[in-house]
Amino acid sequence: MKDLNIKNNWTTEELQTIYDLPFNDLLWKSHELHRKYHDPNKVQISTLMSIKTGGCPEDCKYCSQSIRYDTDINLEKTLPLADIIKQAKDAKNSGATRFCMGAAWRNLNQSNLAKVKEMVREVKGLGLETCVTLGMLTGQQATELKDVGLDYYNHNLDTSEEYYKKVVTTRTYQDRLDTLQHVRDAGVKVCSGGILGLGEENIDRIKLIQVLANLENHPESVPINRLVKVEGTPYFDNFDVDEFDFIRVIALARIAMPKSYVRLSAGRDTMNDQMQALCFFAGANSIFYGEELLTTKNSTIQHDQDLLEKLKIKTQAPMLKEKNKISAKDSGGNKLKDIPISVKDLQKPLVS
Repeated sequence: MKDLNIKNNWTTEELQTIYDLPFNDLLWKSHELHRKYHDPNKVQISTLMSIKTGGCPEDCKYCSQSIRYDTDINLEKTLPLADIIKQAKDAKNSGATRFCMGAAWRNLNQSNLAKVKEMVREVKGLGLETCVTLGMLTGQQATELKDVGLDYYNHNLDTSEEYYKKVVTTRTYQDRLDTLQHVRDAGVKVCSGGILGLGEENIDRIKLIQVLANLENHPESVPINRLVKVEGTPYFDNFDVDEFDFIRVIALARIAMPKSYVRLSAGRDTMNDQMQALCFFAGANSIFYGEELLTTKNSTIQHDQDLLEKLKIKTQAPMLKEKNKISAKDSGGNKLKDIPISVKDLQKPLVS
C-alpha cells in the first residue's frame, strides 16, 4: 500500500500553507510525523573534517574558503591519509557512526579522486559510514566512489533556484541538481540541504524544501545550516535568522520528507538550548559534533553531552563499546560516551 505521507509533487502553495500554520499547530503536525517514522528521543551523530582547506575558485558569498575573499583561512594541501585515519578513529571512539570528509574543490580531478577513494576505503574499513563533500561530480566519479564503499555524498542546494544566482555565480543550480542525480544513479545516498541567513526570504526557504522533497527520491539526509558569518565574506553583516523562522523550516522539512534525517548543521553554536530542543521536537534528529565544522566553530562536545542528557535524548548507537573505552584522562578531552545509552539500544545504527 502506498504511503500517503510520502509524496514528490508538493506545490509551493501547499508548503506555504503548512509553513504559515500557527506555530503550535505546525510543530504538532511535524512531531506527529516525526514520531511515526523515527524514534523521537534519538539522534544520529556524525563528525565532519576538512581534508583540504582553502583555495576554492568558487564565489559562494558565504564561504570562508573562497580565494575571492580576504578571510583568515590559509591554503593547505590535502591532508595525509594517516592524519585522516587517526581522526576517523578518534571520531569512532567518541561515538560517531558516520565520518564526513570535505574538500574545498570546485570539482574532482583524477589525481584527487584516487586519493579520496583510498580515504573512503580506509575509513569504511574502520566500521564507519562514509560521507564526502567534494564539489561537482561526474557520473563515472560517483560510480567509482560507490565501488570503494562510499555511503553518502553531500551537495547542498543552499537556497531556492531563484535566489541562488545572488549567492553563487560560478556554477548554476542545475549543476547542483546534476551532481545529485549522478550520486543517486550510482547508488550512493544523498545528503542535501541548505543554508538559512543568506539574505533570502521565507518563500526561498519554502522553495528549497520543495525542490528537495520533489526529487524522485527524498534525500536520506537533509542538513539545515544557520549561516556562520565569516569576516571578509560578503555575507558577514547579514541579519541573523529569526529563531522561530528557523524552527519552522525544520518542521516543514520533516513534514515534506518524513523519512529523511534532518540535521542541525553549521551555526548550532549560536542556538541556545531551548531553540535546539524545539528543533528536535519539530523533527531534527541528527547533529554534527566536534569543536569545528570544516573551518567554522561548532558547539562543544561537553555542551552537547549536557544538552542531550537534559533532554534525555540518546544516540542511535552505543557511544563506545566497553572494551574500547578511553577515559577522558587518557584521551585528553571530553567524549560523548558519557551520554546515557540503554541496553535495548545496542543495535545496528539506522542509516541517515
